[in-house]
Amino acid sequence: MPLFLRLYTGGVRWRWVFSSSNLLPSFATRGVVRAAKTAFGRLFNFIFPHECRVCGEMLREVARVPVCSRCLTEPAPMVAEFFCASCRTPFLNRAPLDEAGQCSLCRLGLSGFDAVFAYGSHEGALRKLVHLLKYEKMRPLARPLAGFLVRALPQDDGAVREFDAIVPLPLHWRRRLDRGFNQATLLSRESGRLLHIPVLSVVRRVKATPPQAGLTNAKRRANVRGAFRVKARAKAKIAGLRLLLVDDVLTTGATAAACARALKRAGAAQVTIATVSRADRRAVLSYAPEFSSVPLTAAAGSSV
Repeated sequence: MPLFLRLYTGGVRWRWVFSSSNLLPSFATRGVVRAAKTAFGRLFNFIFPHECRVCGEMLREVARVPVCSRCLTEPAPMVAEFFCASCRTPFLNRAPLDEAGQCSLCRLGLSGFDAVFAYGSHEGALRKLVHLLKYEKMRPLARPLAGFLVRALPQDDGAVREFDAIVPLPLHWRRRLDRGFNQATLLSRESGRLLHIPVLSVVRRVKATPPQAGLTNAKRRANVRGAFRVKARAKAKIAGLRLLLVDDVLTTGATAAACARALKRAGAAQVTIATVSRADRRAVLSYAPEFSSVPLTAAAGSSV
């Protein structure tokens, strides 16, 4: 167990140094440390009470974000009997899919990407966690959310299918300046750490587009047409690579598809989209079967 010691150095200043764990008594086991941490957390929250920002329960432990451990592990993966084989849009039945398992937009070649993977539905605890990261700037949440994202990726023999690099979906500089960060970049860094692959920020968003919410699929595609451009010096870096394009939420996929097409034009061999969550409107589609072949429409606060 590590210990910090405060040492006096040459009459000049104090500093902290990291000492060997051998200085601790033998009884300082993991169980004792865990119990002490829990007790301190309860005392801290008794003096400075705080509620979990997801479920509203009182926190019982000290954490980097005001979210309880249950809510950090509660989100479940998306489950559906019928998925589009390409964009992974969930459907209520097989009617919108052709013999190859593709939806109408993928049959028309309007996707621009090779595959899509998202961990869960953009609702409940998962939606709240994404919003805490994205709008309330709780950056430490990028780590557990990236864990969900990586779990959604396909696996071969127990290992995640190989990708050469991760590319965060970029924000326009005005949006990034206003928010202070790009949540896709944070998720990409944490995902890269888990997958042991590099993160390449090779795309720029050159067009500040209006919000996608409320637009039809055709208007969404027109809205983001020409919005992305691969940096000239980066084209040689991505030539022939299998790229993982990362963002927080997927709705219809129009924005991500536009970025994927830019990467493909610049020479990428394959572009797979991965997000933490995606909009799931199967309940709405069940009342509007005429829209059942259209990928998911807008979710609050999302643009992909």
